[in-house]
Amino acid sequence: MPMKITFELSDSDLDHFREVMVRSREASAHLPESEIIDNARKLLYEVWHSETSDFIRERMHRLETMIGMLVDEGWALEEEDRSRALLALSYFSEPEDLIPDNIPGLGFLDDAIMIDMVTEEMEHEIHAYRDFCVFRAAEASQSGGAPPGAERSAWLEERRRQLHSRMRRRRRRGPGSSGGKGSSFSLF
Repeated sequence: MPMKITFELSDSDLDHFREVMVRSREASAHLPESEIIDNARKLLYEVWHSETSDFIRERMHRLETMIGMLVDEGWALEEEDRSRALLALSYFSEPEDLIPDNIPGLGFLDDAIMIDMVTEEMEHEIHAYRDFCVFRAAEASQSGGAPPGAERSAWLEERRRQLHSRMRRRRRRGPGSSGGKGSSFSLF
């Protein structure tokens, strides 16, 4: 029978995770973008091929979204936004986790917590990217799956520009400006 365990991270716990993130960023500063992305993909692979909790698996979908934001050529993040997304993934390039991944049941818990923290910080980018994916899927279904014509491509490009603008505007307004729960900390 499954057991449910609930815990709350204190401000000092969150400070510790922030410090670990800062150290991870410093350690991965020399890594090429492709290696940071590959390291995050490696974590996904390890989680999907392990026996782990639904709590951890749910967070991996968020990690997939952050990776998608970087590798999706149609989304075309500008340099500042790419840097933020890469910084968010830097923890997953750190070979020394807070909790070693090979500990059954708990090994990916630190990764899941870090994903929660960075996705909260990047909520505007994630929402905008997901909206873009919906727009693109709608465009593809309207064109019967065929490559879109110039008119449709211009429509999607305009949606992309609007979404990029929206995400930056909301980010400038601060945490929670899109109706989410907001954040009381900053990783960036």
